[in-house]
Amino acid sequence: MSASPSSLWTQVTGGITTPHGFNASGIKAGLKSSGNLDLALLLAPEGSTCSGFFTESVIRAHCVDLTAQRLISNDGNARAVLINSGQANACTGQRGLEDNFKATKVLADLLGLNVDEVLICSTGVIGEPIPIDKLLNNLESLVKALSSTGSSDAAHAILTTDLITKEVALLGNLGDHPVRIGGIAKGSGMIHPNMATMLGFLTCDVRIPRKIWSAMLKRVVGCSFNAITVDGDTSTNDSFLAFSGGEFLAEQYFDDLEDGLLKTCQYLAKSIARDGEGATCLIQVEVEGTSSDLEALVIARTIASSSLVKTAINGDDPNWGRIVAAAGRAGIPFASELLSLWIGPYHLMSEGEPIDFDHLEVSRYIKEKKNGSYLDEDTVKIKLIVGENKGYGVSWGCDLSDQYVRINADYKT
Repeated sequence: MSASPSSLWTQVTGGITTPHGFNASGIKAGLKSSGNLDLALLLAPEGSTCSGFFTESVIRAHCVDLTAQRLISNDGNARAVLINSGQANACTGQRGLEDNFKATKVLADLLGLNVDEVLICSTGVIGEPIPIDKLLNNLESLVKALSSTGSSDAAHAILTTDLITKEVALLGNLGDHPVRIGGIAKGSGMIHPNMATMLGFLTCDVRIPRKIWSAMLKRVVGCSFNAITVDGDTSTNDSFLAFSGGEFLAEQYFDDLEDGLLKTCQYLAKSIARDGEGATCLIQVEVEGTSSDLEALVIARTIASSSLVKTAINGDDPNWGRIVAAAGRAGIPFASELLSLWIGPYHLMSEGEPIDFDHLEVSRYIKEKKNGSYLDEDTVKIKLIVGENKGYGVSWGCDLSDQYVRINADYKT
């Protein structure tokens, strides 16, 4: 698995602990019946700043509200994030809220921090509270396990139905200053976020003013985590937290830093879409010619989230009618007579009319992509030109198989 090529940024081994000064851990606390790792901790160096992006659902877990409130009250001066998997702790009433306070207070005492510097995220089954005694009894072990090589354990501990971990680190030289960016994420189902992904964490070992850091991340999230879809469902717990710590970066390198942040987040976002429940391939939809980039993204995401498009790809069927029908219902006006469409290198429509093409050859292209290497060779690419303007957007999704139904039908039973 490799990140997008860049003359400035290169992929290196690691994740959220690759940037200097960051430590992480992941342990088995008995929160999951599977016995897998289920409790993680990220600790940022002193002086770090954090920005967060959260689910827009009106039904959301107490941990989301608590974390968002603390980032406001402490002006982003957070140091630690506690993450449990197995229980979303959403819709659990007063108990859920009190458990968040208990967990962060005990952890703050163990770390020697103010409680407002400790954030919390949860993921798992909605309506199930955290087995709080198990969590509290394991916090000391979690702190002792903190390590500058602990990213992988943390990446494993935050998983639910995921088949793989999502972890990446990039290294770039901004002037004479080596800069490292790391990230981990989780997500496989309930992915159609209106902010970020189910859970995502990013670290960086240079600092910039928090207002600029937040603005950068808002743009990056819009072109990465907000550009993916698996099943059209959003979560009660979606949270993305990004930390910057270390020396301040000169303003002349801000654009280069944002490029690195985008590459990191797009890598993680595409990893989530590719790991969609029951998926066999990644789908990339590019749209050009709209009045704005946002309009292009809306059309692209509508296509990528179409169940009919997703099932057609799963069946190796180049059913272009489903693609243009999805584009047409995206709510973005465009002239149908200007529409052109490609699947991979194959041109299927031009100026609103179909072109003769070899159905079997295009079907073979789709099938071959489903047998390719992860995130490199297995991307089915769809491209639409809908007008003559300069708006551009890209969205990533995955195909929809019968395994998705089986996974979710049996999720609790």
